Amino acid sequence: MNVHILADSASDLPIEYFQENSITFLPLSVELNGKQLEDQRAIKPKQIYEEMRQGTVVKTSQITPSLFKDVFTELAKKGTPSLYVAFSSELSGTYQTAMMMRNEVLEEYPDFRLTIIDSKCASLGCSLAVKYAVELAKSGKQLEEIENAVKNYCQKVEHIFTVDNLEYLARGGRISKASAFVGGLLNIKPLLHVEDGKLIPLEKIRGRKKVFKRIIEIMKERGVNLQNQTIAISHGDDEESANEIKALIQEEFQPKDIYINYVGAVIGAHSGPGTLAIFFLNDEL
Repeated sequence: MNVHILADSASDLPIEYFQENSITFLPLSVELNGKQLEDQRAIKPKQIYEEMRQGTVVKTSQITPSLFKDVFTELAKKGTPSLYVAFSSELSGTYQTAMMMRNEVLEEYPDFRLTIIDSKCASLGCSLAVKYAVELAKSGKQLEEIENAVKNYCQKVEHIFTVDNLEYLARGGRISKASAFVGGLLNIKPLLHVEDGKLIPLEKIRGRKKVFKRIIEIMKERGVNLQNQTIAISHGDDEESANEIKALIQEEFQPKDIYINYVGAVIGAHSGPGTLAIFFLNDEL
């Protein structure tokens, strides 16, 4: 590849994907029982969900400036043009820290070509953008071509998701604690999406089956050419629901591919067990 790709753990791609495609892996961290643990390396998502079900409060932290500087410096020494597809700046300070460290490294290596894209995406929404960047890099595209194409791609990624327990969103300040309590009593499931990198509530729906039906309706409303897309589904330790919505999507749209993975530890610490998210494109590339 003419361009080296970097991505962070908030893309929720399996670490094996990074290894198989020679991508630099940048881990965010979770704080669990007083210990800082690197996402995917020192802790797996299932462990986080088990802890959360037992009432453990999990905190998260962005990638450290020192890690960014070390990684960027190594790449600068090699002189390989590089592109980092970063977790949404509206959900983490990771992008801003990366830009700050990039500028520091460029003072010492002014000829180093490093592009950092604020994907405005999260979880497997970000993974779709990373996979697209890898595909372009493998096809021999140059840095500027990949940058423009990936930015365009990111603007078209839809994130539609629901959570099983409103309390976790309440802890993160996304909804009020009163709303979480009432919602839990009434079996209300919120539907949310991502707009310009921010989490935005869409609707409140009672019952899981109605939520699934509404997700399919939204995909019909927003999706374009779904039969030729790769659609991603991420879940908070709820493979049963992920496979259930996969079957509905398959039946309705017959997409080119559907892949499923966990909502990773960092994002899952805020969304909680039972989260279910669907990612697809809303326009032609």
